[in-house]
Amino acid sequence: MVHAFLIHTLRAPNLEDTGLCRVLYSCVFGAEKSPDDPRPHGAERDRLFRKEQILAVARQVESLCRLQQQASGCSSTDPQPQFSAESVSLHEAPHGAFHLAAGDPFQEPQTVLWLGVLSLGFTLVLDTHENLLLAERTLRLLARLLLDHLRLLTPAVSTGAVYCQTHLSR
Repeated sequence: MVHAFLIHTLRAPNLEDTGLCRVLYSCVFGAEKSPDDPRPHGAERDRLFRKEQILAVARQVESLCRLQQQASGCSSTDPQPQFSAESVSLHEAPHGAFHLAAGDPFQEPQTVLWLGVLSLGFTLVLDTHENLLLAERTLRLLARLLLDHLRLLTPAVSTGAVYCQTHLSR
């Protein structure tokens, strides 16, 4: 089961002072209550708890993406490519998976699958027994569709050229 899907920012390697990781979009499926607290919780407190969990996952993904880019020899002075009408190769994008132990930050152990495209991180939080190949294909499909949608919203690109590029290249 998918527990969460999020889109967040990714910073370039070795650029610690450019701002914090920001969650741009998140969708949590199911409700997990705050652990070790017998008092009843309000909806606002549970929402803040979920927000903290999602931000913790986004930060871990950002750290792993930066480590992967540094290990592969990506220069920190190279600017990240800007969003353009050119198609982004999702097969060459940094990606990975890691496990979260119970209590870090979720009550149950989870698997996190992530994909870094341009300066965006696309992340799925899954049960530990899920099919990772299927989840990776789904994540790449979601990322491609969302990037195609964003490309249509870019003012510098003519709509006809994007339509032809998007629909005729399939």
